[in-house]
Parts: sequence; C-alpha cells; structure tokens
Amino acid sequence: MDAHYILEAGVIGDIGESLQRIGALATPQTSPQSGTLRQMIINELDAFADDESFPLKPQRILYDTRQALDADDVLISDVGAHKMWVARLFRTERPNRCIISNGFASMGIGVPGAIAAKMVHPDKRVLTITGDAGFMMNSQEIETALRHQIAIVIMIWHDNEYGLLKWHQQRHFGRTGHISFNNPDFVKYAESFGAKGYREESAETLLPTLQQAFADDTLVVVDVPVDYSENMKLTEKLGQLVCPI
Repeated sequence: MDAHYILEAGVIGDIGESLQRIGALATPQTSPQSGTLRQMIINELDAFADDESFPLKPQRILYDTRQALDADDVLISDVGAHKMWVARLFRTERPNRCIISNGFASMGIGVPGAIAAKMVHPDKRVLTITGDAGFMMNSQEIETALRHQIAIVIMIWHDNEYGLLKWHQQRHFGRTGHISFNNPDFVKYAESFGAKGYREESAETLLPTLQQAFADDTLVVVDVPVDYSENMKLTEKLGQLVCPI
C-alpha cells in the first residue's frame, strides 16, 4: 500500500467512532462500481470454464468450486498461493461464507477452520481449500473430525512446493530456492484415518468429484494438482493496472 497510496491524513482513535465520523463527512457515490468488479470476476472465471489443461489452472479450479457449492455453503481458505486466488476470484454470494485467514496469515488454518465452521453450521456444506504444505501442518485433525462425525471436504492444491514463497521469490529476486518438498500419497493418507480420498487426473473430473465428495457425507480429501505458472502471469497483469504516482 505505501508504494502506491500516499497518506494525506492519519486517523488515530476508536475504529467504529472514526468510521462513523468519516462517513458523516463523505459523499456517497452516485454510481457504485461494485457491479463492474463483480462482472470482472465472473468474466475471468468464465474464460477458464472449459480450460482442459492439466495440472489444473487456479481459475478452472475456482470455477468448478463455485459450481459445486450452494450460495449458503461455507468455504475456508488456508494460507498460501491458493489464498491469493481465492481472495481475488472466488465469487461469494452471502456474508461470512468465504473465510480467509488474513492479518497474521495463520498457515494451517484450513482443516481446523473447516471443522469449526461445520460445528457452527452443521446444516451447511463446508469445504476448505488448502495447499499441500498448509494441509500437512494440521492434517492430524482428520482424526478429530472423524471421531466427532464432522463431515467436511478438504481440497488440496498440490504442487510439492511452498507456492506463495516461490511467487514472492520470483517477484523480488527472479529466482527460487529451498521451496520444494515431498508429500505422502494423499488418498492413502486419508484412507489410513478411515476417511475417503480422491485424486484428480484431468480437469473434467473435478466438478463430479466435488459433488460426489459432498454426497459421501463424511470427511473427504480431494487431491488436485495445480499449475501455478499462472501466478507470475497474474503479477504481470496486476502490475499493468497500477498507475505510478
């Protein structure tokens, strides 16, 4: 923010009181731009609706995810490269239906966050999107969920790397280092707990797999290989939108 939005007046005080006073002085827009932003998101996702490349592109994964979820279902995003895509492109239809761990960016929130969401909203379907690194930080909580009969779907964006760290390294240094690791067989790992597991082998199977995972009505792990080459393309695209001061 500091690079592109220069502070003219700092406000120090209670947030609620400060916002109320600012609101009293502000002039409402006569033509809000939220509709334009919403249409941009829809257009970008629709552009990848039929993308058959494999591993799957983030846009295609999120397009199918939106189709699989009802408006009142809950999506929990873990922290990683996938979080950047969820925050930018997932079309949320109801308040508090897409929960993203920002601020402290607590990597590993995906699985326990989904368990908590399902306990709060047992009548709603709950999906967490997590990276393979974030998943392995708290994957043992699969046992907790099964013991308490908490049915959630865990979608792992699988690339055998710390995707967000790689993205930052590419942006800042033009190279990467020490971001690769090995993973277990996620399907067998899920089954070892007594859960179900699915591995995607093509783009066309993701939506049917998600639909089946919710129908299974238990804890289900869906292993989705992801193509993060789209990350730097997004960086270049967003860089063209910023007007230098």
